[in-house]
Amino acid sequence: MALLKAENISVEFDNNQILDNVSITLNSGELVSILGTSGSGKSTLFNVLSGLLAPKSGSVYLKDENITGKTGYMSYMLQKDLLLPFKNIIDNVSLPLVIGGMSRKNARELALPHFKDFGLDNTMNMYPSELSGGMRQRAALLRTYLCGKDIALLDEPFSALDAITKTGMHKWYISIMKDIKLSTLFITHDIDEAILLSDRIYILGNTPATIKKEIIIDKKDVRQFDLLLSDSFLQYKRTILNAIGE
Repeated sequence: MALLKAENISVEFDNNQILDNVSITLNSGELVSILGTSGSGKSTLFNVLSGLLAPKSGSVYLKDENITGKTGYMSYMLQKDLLLPFKNIIDNVSLPLVIGGMSRKNARELALPHFKDFGLDNTMNMYPSELSGGMRQRAALLRTYLCGKDIALLDEPFSALDAITKTGMHKWYISIMKDIKLSTLFITHDIDEAILLSDRIYILGNTPATIKKEIIIDKKDVRQFDLLLSDSFLQYKRTILNAIGE
């Protein structure tokens, strides 16, 4: 049984159809990417999955429960880290707990043990302006994790990072995702990133947007970060480019 399932999602704005009969699934422990060009409806789909936007038709299920139009069932991280500049890092990352009704002291105590796992040692009392881009993203991801959900929706979280920092963040996220048993839906328009990180890729395109193709990434014969050097990587890339260009 899929952990998360969206069935036949259609969305309209001002009589313009944005999504047309889109269906996707996410299984426990998977990282599944939604790949498409800018404006293809990726963020609109995430807004439906998170309950921020009600679809014209279709349903979203968490296991067997219909959660269409309901918020609070999964964590959602946007492209920008959105850390508050006037709060230190521990208060930034524990903010969801405080908003949920926990005292500031208890929220800090719950957040603090995770700083080492997220590579944020000795940053608790620092402010966002004192951190590098990669460290800010780690803090934002810890804040997302502390929302306490089994599913994370990540909307291009690494797009603003330079190539070297992004590679390090990719390796770190795959590791931490396994450690904390997190399942992830990941928006990207970076084909290499999608192939490297994903168990499966949905290609979203056309107008209105539909699922043009689902691609399963088989890594059993190659180490995760050797995939970029393999012949299979080029074949995946050709398949994706052909699907996008159709």
